[in-house]
Amino acid sequence: MTWSFLLTTLIVVASPGTGVLYTLAVALTRGSRASVAAAFGCTLGIVPQMIAAMLGLAAILHTSAMAFAALKWGGVLYLLYMSWQALRERGALAVDAEIKPRSSGRVIVTAILINILNPKLSIFFLAFLPQFIAVDDPHPLTRMVELSGVFMAMTFAVFAVYGLFAASVRDRVITRPKVMAWLRRSFAAGFAALGAKLAFAER
Repeated sequence: MTWSFLLTTLIVVASPGTGVLYTLAVALTRGSRASVAAAFGCTLGIVPQMIAAMLGLAAILHTSAMAFAALKWGGVLYLLYMSWQALRERGALAVDAEIKPRSSGRVIVTAILINILNPKLSIFFLAFLPQFIAVDDPHPLTRMVELSGVFMAMTFAVFAVYGLFAASVRDRVITRPKVMAWLRRSFAAGFAALGAKLAFAER
């Protein structure tokens, strides 16, 4: 494990993206427990992408225009759906004064879907992790699993910090209707912008 890998991973993970935006939105609308659930869901959503990269499915996405487009447009539609939910205060982004014991399940499922429906993440794993595996490594797949594990651990840690920080100011936010209305519009615009960015993404 090199410092260059750890630093590069931290930069990638901490950069604003769909997972970060969703975790922040959940933290402000549903509190700290749900924000940790969102961070956990986003981390779990990496597993299918990691497996896809190791099995070569990411390479298929990279070479097959139809496969890439199908997954890409699924992701675009889902992000637009999230944008609509943010405006309507529905689903995982509904504002609850008191979090129900079972409410974290929907948050986790939504977070997993956000990552699964992002074809760029599979291709990222295919292009990013191999750079840190030596050509003469006798066990490249084992090494890739190790690097993926570190990537996932950092994802969860960084997202949880984002979420817990946002949740710490939640009480001051939800008591101000104008601020909540502004945040909903901002999150809706953010999801829509990420959907548009994905729509124009190329393999």
